[in-house]
Amino acid sequence: MSLLGDRSLHAPCEPVTDFGPALHRLVEDMFATMYAADGVGLAANQIGVAQRVFVYDCPDDEDVRHLGYVVNPRLVEAGGVEVRGPEGCLSLPGLEAPTSRFDRAVVEGADLSGAAVRVEGTGFFARCLQHECDHLDGVVYADRVTGWAKSRLRRAIRKSPWGSAPDPVRA
Repeated sequence: MSLLGDRSLHAPCEPVTDFGPALHRLVEDMFATMYAADGVGLAANQIGVAQRVFVYDCPDDEDVRHLGYVVNPRLVEAGGVEVRGPEGCLSLPGLEAPTSRFDRAVVEGADLSGAAVRVEGTGFFARCLQHECDHLDGVVYADRVTGWAKSRLRRAIRKSPWGSAPDPVRA
């Protein structure tokens, strides 16, 4: 698992062009990794693969489970009410900080065969969709944290056993 400070987390991922067996194995591996880490979403670059793929098994605010993956996702809509709420990440284990996200999101992309898919989410699931799309663009939630919360998160990162990068949270 890539941790904050790893260069792979701060570089945009490349689009998937080969929809063959390697992509199927990648998605299976991503689900296994996400479940082993008790996550609700995982982007390919979090396991060192610079391709535009993410998986999710995430509830919305009504506790409806959303399970799936998106290849070459594009966040095509983020709207509704902007909500500042706690957000965590498998690449910043044990930490979370208040982060602003919209309470509705729409992602378009493809399935394992290259067919078009559209995923719509509200509440916590919308947060997850935005979070994973950010990862694939080289952005971690810590980059979105502002004010006193950013200073507090930086201190927590420095105190963590994995936070050895000089300043992994960009200004």
